[in-house]
Order: sequence, then C-alpha cells, then structure tokens
Amino acid sequence: MSQYRRSYLPGGSWFFTVNLRSRKSDLLCRHIDLLRHQVARVKSRRPFIINAWVVLPEHMHCIWTLPENDTDYSGRWREIKKGFTRALGSAGLADTIWQRCFWEHCLRDEEDLRRHKDYVYINPVKHGWAKRVQDWPWSSFHRDVAAGLYPLDWGGEMADIRAGERE
Repeated sequence: MSQYRRSYLPGGSWFFTVNLRSRKSDLLCRHIDLLRHQVARVKSRRPFIINAWVVLPEHMHCIWTLPENDTDYSGRWREIKKGFTRALGSAGLADTIWQRCFWEHCLRDEEDLRRHKDYVYINPVKHGWAKRVQDWPWSSFHRDVAAGLYPLDWGGEMADIRAGERE
C-alpha cells in the first residue's frame, strides 16, 4: 500500500478537490445549508480564509489560506466531513459518503492562485451544470463579482468554451 505524503506550509494557500464516494450523488447541493453550517462551525473554531469555493452535486473545489503559523488543513477537512455526515444523520458512516482522501495543491504565487481560482469558478460550466458561471448559485464567484474582482459575464457561455476546446 502506498503512503500518501502531504505537503504542509505554515500560512500557505491551498487548492482542494473533495469528492463524495458516489460520483452520481447530489448530496452536497441538496444539503447545501448543512454543508455551509459545518464549514462555518469549523471556520469559527479553527479560522481560515476562503479565497474561492464552488460546490457541485458530488464534489467541491476551494482555495483556503491558513493563519500564519498553521498547517492543519487536514484536521479542518476531517471536521467538516464528519460534521456534515453527522448532520445528515449518518454518524459513523463518513467513509460511505466521502472519498477517503482529498486532493490538495499548495499555491506557489499570485499567478497560480489566479489560475486555480478561475478553475474553481468555471467548473460548473465545464461539467455542464450551468451555461454561464454566473448561473451557478453555490459559488463564491458571486461574492467576488460584488467585490469587483470578476465581471458578472466572466467565463462567457458554454458554447464559447466548447468552441475554444476545438481550436
């Protein structure tokens, strides 16, 4: 059995992909309020900055920045996953709801952050859940539009993206 080794950088910014075990599930969107509550609960006890987040039916992508001397993103994910599972009334069944591991990438610089943030926001369009980025309700994209960081029409439409893939 291979041993997965994670990288830890105090105060680092991280891109994450977290999946449900069943890629056909819609639990995350169907129970978005439970997920939001668990994230807020963990964040209040163990602070981190949410740079970007998108929740799709069966997986999510996000970018976090940890406090200056903190490296424990794994503990935060464990608490979020367990809390969400418990809130569903499935205590002790986390391994049947979530994939055991998650994928992380330490962001190296502002360009890496920007590229991953764009990836987070385009994801619902890429997977066919929305025609335009602005149409997907479970995304911090709307917060970033309100802050003037992205234009509302950023990302174009699905037809534009597919045309670009063919070029």
